[in-house]
Amino acid sequence: MNKDYLWWRDGITYQIYPRSYADSNNDGIGDLPGIISKLDYIQDLGVDAIWLSPIFPSPDVDFGYDVADYTAIDPKFGTMADFDRLLAEAHHRDIHIILDLVLNHTSDQHPWFIQSQKSIDNPYHDWYLWANPKPHGDPPNNWQAIFGGSAWEYAPHLDQYYYHMFYKEQPDLNWRNPEVRQAMLDVFSYWLDKGVDGFRLDVFNMYFKDKALRDNPPKLGLRGFDRQKHIYDNSQSEMFPLLQEIRDILDQYPQSYTVGETFLADPAQTAAYCGEDKLHAAFNFDFADNRWHPKRFLDSATSWYQALPEDAWPNNFLSNHDCPRAATRYCFGEDDRRAKIAIAMLLTLKGTPFLYYGEEIGLRDIPIRRKADIMDPIGKTFWPLYKGRDGCRAPMQWRDEVNAGFSQGEPWLPVHENFPQRNVDQQASDPESLLNFVKKIIRIRRAEPALQRGDFTPLIQDPRRLLAFQRTYQDDQLIVILNFSSFNPEFQIPLGKWESLIEPGKPIPSTLSLKPYEVEILKKQHEPYPIEKDKR
Repeated sequence: MNKDYLWWRDGITYQIYPRSYADSNNDGIGDLPGIISKLDYIQDLGVDAIWLSPIFPSPDVDFGYDVADYTAIDPKFGTMADFDRLLAEAHHRDIHIILDLVLNHTSDQHPWFIQSQKSIDNPYHDWYLWANPKPHGDPPNNWQAIFGGSAWEYAPHLDQYYYHMFYKEQPDLNWRNPEVRQAMLDVFSYWLDKGVDGFRLDVFNMYFKDKALRDNPPKLGLRGFDRQKHIYDNSQSEMFPLLQEIRDILDQYPQSYTVGETFLADPAQTAAYCGEDKLHAAFNFDFADNRWHPKRFLDSATSWYQALPEDAWPNNFLSNHDCPRAATRYCFGEDDRRAKIAIAMLLTLKGTPFLYYGEEIGLRDIPIRRKADIMDPIGKTFWPLYKGRDGCRAPMQWRDEVNAGFSQGEPWLPVHENFPQRNVDQQASDPESLLNFVKKIIRIRRAEPALQRGDFTPLIQDPRRLLAFQRTYQDDQLIVILNFSSFNPEFQIPLGKWESLIEPGKPIPSTLSLKPYEVEILKKQHEPYPIEKDKR
């Protein structure tokens, strides 16, 4: 590996939803010992870091995104000793650990909020966003909750409302309170001191709201939340000096990393939060939201690169715990050809790739057919227009055994019915499987600095079937060609001697005819310097 290799820039991050990865005690819920048991698999896959969705104590109203204690491990996932062992075992394998910090809001079961709602004079009352009713008892303003209804919850015993952008069981913190600010900054230091390598910040641009609590202006939309321009309930200017404080803490720990999830922000707004004195990176949701067309992906990628400041590095993802999986969106039935194109694109574009667990085997969303089967509260609220996020959070499929080898107990969500054919064991033994294809692309990426940090140049400006681009780093030039179609388009190879990294030794003609859904990666061979003849 190159001596200047930087894990969070040049490597690959693998997101694990802990409830669904591997269950060691057969209670139907994945846990930390289960993840430890799969570290050899994760190492063999070739990734550099694991992002763990929240593992802190939680009543699970929002399945971990309602935190009741920021410096402990939820017993359903294990103990702090289990976490320490995970950290040590991962580091032994050169795998870094990224924790998911949910600092915009807490659970209503957090001790801070329990104190906060006792009385107006309680020292913790101002740790949350409390406000008096309007003269006739109405909420303080028109702000809506993303999960439905008013964002204000009335507490009769205080004759005040508290604010919650999400469920009422997730009250938002008051980041303008210096004690809250310090307590949150201490959370970073606590986990960094334990050896954690980085953090994913949940909806970080919502930490501050308009100090005057002004009404959001109206706009057209279906739901109440969508009928507002969200000017005053997120993305306030106070976020920028806070990001500098967070970065100052992280910079005390070599190679530590933060990546942020922006909420209600376009690429330009998201990019503004990235840089040397801000976050290392933030997620570009526009890229993941694309329909299946090479031009759409190219336009999203190039606009993202252009929006980022020079001192920031992009990242890319196609799937996560909040959206339908890429294979579900793009593939037809169990055909993985499009999944291969999608993941090859993700692993070769400029930027740090984020893989979602199971993406390497083409895991599909489980079907949600009845409201009674839904676990995700937002799915229950908006059924049948929206079925929630259970589909993309189903258990990992390891083997053709009971519950796909995830657990001997009843899984918290059902395993997809395709598990006898779609599982790690089956794909590991099939040379043509998606899993082995992903491993091959990762091996190529890890061997080529140009794919890790090289410049990006599109080779087709208006792609219809082929996405082709060049990655250049120092003297190395690579070309990536991705056929998004079931046709056989041709691609004119630039001048020079090129070698296939997908199929070494294969002759490369000047005009390359692509097979349906074919991936090709070419590397330019260095020409030997001409030797001048002695003219004497």
